[in-house]
Amino acid sequence: MQLGDVRAAGAADATTISRLLAESIRGSYTEILGEMPTGRLVATQCALPRIRAEIEIPGGAPGWLGWLVATGADGSVIGVAAGGVPLPGEGEIYALAVVPGARRRGVGRALLTAAGERMLCFGATEQRVTLPSERDPSLPFFERLGFRPLGPTRLNRAL
Repeated sequence: MQLGDVRAAGAADATTISRLLAESIRGSYTEILGEMPTGRLVATQCALPRIRAEIEIPGGAPGWLGWLVATGADGSVIGVAAGGVPLPGEGEIYALAVVPGARRRGVGRALLTAAGERMLCFGATEQRVTLPSERDPSLPFFERLGFRPLGPTRLNRAL
């Protein structure tokens, strides 16, 4: 799948975001964290009412910059990301997921770049991410993009 565009998510994207994020979490963390902790993570992070509410926050909320979706050439959603600037200067990636067939094709990089551009507009000088596990399968991805450890599961890079 080829990347078509990265845009702000709209209300019609909520179900797709919820499903893609849940599939990504289950696929990445069930073996690492176990079934129950992964199920709790999916229940809290991927609940459709939560995703809808986050998309529809009028004008955003303090520290919240919203959901982004990456679309393929055919317009289908192939990746999602959410982020914010919860503290002055510190951009935070809250979620990042790419459909398996679109991985290693620049989709995750494009989403991080778009999130970083938003964060810069709100005064962030760095971008951070917290991973659920030290054995997180996305760790090499973040390291390739210049993220460095702040702790066992916390990474950052300059914007």
